[in-house]
Parts: sequence; C-alpha cells; structure tokens
Amino acid sequence: MALGRAAAGWAARAAGTAPAMHSSAPAGWTRAYAPEPDAPDEAFSAVDEPRPLYEPLLAKLAGHDPDRLVGRIAERLEREQVTFGSLSGLFRLDPVPRLIEAAEWERLEAGLSQRARALDAFAADAYGERRIFSAGLVPDRVLEGSPVYEPRMREIPHPDGRWVHVCGFDVARRVDGDLVVLEDNARTPSGIYYAIVARHVIVDELAVPGIDPRSIDPTLEQLAATFRDASPTKGDGRIAVVTDGPENVAFFEHRAVAEAIGASLVTPADLESARGRLWLRDPRDREPIDVVYRRTDDARLTDDDRALTPLGELLFEPLRSGTLAMVNRFGSGVADDKLSYAYTPAMIRFYLDEEPIVDSIRTYDLAIDEHREEALERIDELVLKPRFGSGGEQVVIGGDADREGLGDARDRIRERPEDFVAQEQISLSTHPCVRGGGLEPRRIDLRPFSYASEGGYAISPGGLTRYAAERGEMIVNSSQGGGAKDTWVLGPR
Repeated sequence: MALGRAAAGWAARAAGTAPAMHSSAPAGWTRAYAPEPDAPDEAFSAVDEPRPLYEPLLAKLAGHDPDRLVGRIAERLEREQVTFGSLSGLFRLDPVPRLIEAAEWERLEAGLSQRARALDAFAADAYGERRIFSAGLVPDRVLEGSPVYEPRMREIPHPDGRWVHVCGFDVARRVDGDLVVLEDNARTPSGIYYAIVARHVIVDELAVPGIDPRSIDPTLEQLAATFRDASPTKGDGRIAVVTDGPENVAFFEHRAVAEAIGASLVTPADLESARGRLWLRDPRDREPIDVVYRRTDDARLTDDDRALTPLGELLFEPLRSGTLAMVNRFGSGVADDKLSYAYTPAMIRFYLDEEPIVDSIRTYDLAIDEHREEALERIDELVLKPRFGSGGEQVVIGGDADREGLGDARDRIRERPEDFVAQEQISLSTHPCVRGGGLEPRRIDLRPFSYASEGGYAISPGGLTRYAAERGEMIVNSSQGGGAKDTWVLGPR
C-alpha cells in the first residue's frame, strides 16, 4: 500500500538527502569492533569478526565517513522535526540497522500473534466470566486492587469483541541465542511511526546491494484497518487521535499518525459528550466521532476512588451507548500488568490450547511466600520491577546495584510485595552503534507491534530496535536516554 498521506509527504519532503561522501575515517573502521564478553552480539561473532549476514552492510558502511553519516541523519531528523521527549528533543537514530533472518522472524511473528490473541482473550475474560480465575490458573489478586482494572467497563458493549487492538512487545535475545518477550504493552505502545521514519531515513542513506528488507509500508493501512473494524459503523466513521498535546513525549508520532490515516488530532479539551455521542467542540465541525485512538498518558477510566476521571467523564456515555469505540479500551492494562505477565504461558495454554511459541522470562509473584523468599535471597541476581511502572523507572537490576540499592529493594519487597515482581536477569544482546568515529557495542531490545485483524493479529516486519545510551547499560528505553535503530527483516515473504 502507499504510505498514507503523512508518511508519503514526509518521505517526499525528506528525500533530498546529501550525496554520498568518501570516508576520511581509518580503513576498515566498520570491522574494528570488540563485542561485550558477557552478551551475544548480533553483528559480530568475535573481535573484528563480522557475522556473514552483516558483511554486505558493513562493506557499504565502510564507504561513509561515520561522523558525517551521523551528522546527515541528525540534520534530516531535525529538518523534519522528528522529536521524542519534547518538541526540542530530537529522535535518536543510529545509522547501523539491525538484521533479522527470515526463519527467525517468522517464528517470532507466529509467537507474537499467538501472544496477542491470548492477552486479548485474558482481558475479555477478566471483564466477563473470569474462567481462568475460577480454574485457579491466575489468582484473583491480579485484578483486586489493581489501578488498571476498570470494573465499570463491564457496563460497556463490545460489538467487535476486542480489548487489545494494538500491542507492542519488548523482545530481547538471551545468551542462549533465543528471542524472548520481556514485557507486553497493551495500553498505549509508542514507536509505530518512529519505525517508519527510521526505515526511510536509513534506506535512503544505506541502500545495500543484495539486501532488500521487507517493506513496513503496510503498517499504516494495518492500523487504519484496525480502526475501521473497531468502529460501531464498521465503515469509514470518523477517527480521533486523542493526545495530551506537545507536552507528551511522543507527540510527533500522534500528529503523524493522525495525518497519515486521515484522523482528527485532538486533546480532551477539544471534545464534548452530548446526546450519547462524542463531538468536537468546534461549532464549524459537528460531525460525531466514531473511534478514539487514545494516546494520552492518563490511561484510566476511573481514579483510585473509582470515580470517573476527566477523560472518563468525557468518553463514558458515548462508550456505554455503543456509538463510540476505543483503541485500546480502558481497562486493557490488565493484559500488560507485569504480574499478569507471570501468567502469560498459562493464558496461552488455557485460551488457545497451544504451547507458547516464544518464551517469557521466569517471573516471581512476590505475594507467594516461596517466590518472595527466593527473591529476597537472590535479589542480587534478579531484576525488581514495579507492577505498573514504565520507561524503566524504579527498576532495580540486582547485578548492578550496590549494597544500599539491594537493601532498598528488599525493603520494598517486604513492605509491598503485591506492588512488585522479580524476574530472572538476562544480559540482552548487543549491536554495533556508531560512536567516536567507530563502532561500539550497546545493549538492545526490539519493539515490534501487532494489529487486530479479521483473522487474528498482523505483525509488522521488524519494528523498532532500541539501544542503551551508554556501554554496559541494561535499560534501553528512549525515556532513559536511549536511541533507536531501523530493523531489517531479510528474505522473501
């Protein structure tokens, strides 16, 4: 499909790239590289020994001056105002794309589609018959007291039957080489449009003979189709992308997606509820809204006292009347609660009668006595995460923490075990990034996306690879100073 109006326009405006430059860097700068000793490296098997998959890419890179290449990419992103973090925070894009072979991708694709189906079934069950709870496979406390569980959503009709329309997954490679899912993101996963930007910038700069990555251009059509299927009219109803505005870290993406799919970009202040419908306040434009794509930081229908939030008050009646659909629904966070993650393999077996295709990381439910005791004893080997945190905040990596940090982690587990989970620590694979005129390893993960479709879930090939800001750091989130890479899935479909 075409990129869509915004993506096509963005690509056209940005197409005037600088001419290729001869490198003034030392000969062989793309091969002089030392992987981290404790992590698998995606591109190199050993010091100065590239993997065969990466040979053509590294040869192409060698014809560029690394500093000039980085500068051209940054200038283009600045020219096109591709920001993350604030209107002045430039999206950080490394020149070296990550490569994934077709066979590995197809297994991951099948596993993520399977996982999305199970998470959606779990959310529907949590607001329905609660069969998995009655079967004793998931404890009731996953819902009890959870700020992301929204009991009032049981009053809302769900004609399309979906709870999780768009899902983002955090995927990493273990030391044994397997790709595993670290976290699920079923509320407002960001990165969809940043992956599109990354693709067009990097391919323009680094077209590599013999390497033809699978296209991600259908992504926006997949997203638009998800909205159409969710619409109460099942047609071309009006879509609104609801944002906090420029203060939201991903506002560039909100604006670009809205333009690309022909949606209205609005803040809650631009909307009003009347006569069981949602409308724009602008008296010159009184067409009702059929689908809301919520990208605000406030993900809740109700507050801690179960009173409607300001956004909840605005949307609740149109949702209850069945005239408005929401992507993703209020309450879908029950599927990405980090405690829910501990039970995802059980969900796959229970709802789908299948074995998980892609592994999860062993996760400790700290409200279980034996899990808590083991976590307290092995905290220096584990990762402690708040159940409802995001962006790497309040995460304690036991292997990197000092005595005071470990003591604080133990105190949190003892005082509020229900608010945290502990996970086995994995090293994360590394990938070469351009630094100081050469290549240095950085830890990475992958953020691929699934989109609800008539037959299940479509997975865009690749996604956004994220890298840590500094050598040795384990947290790759952009909100913690990390950056991104294009991700090329190789081989024919």
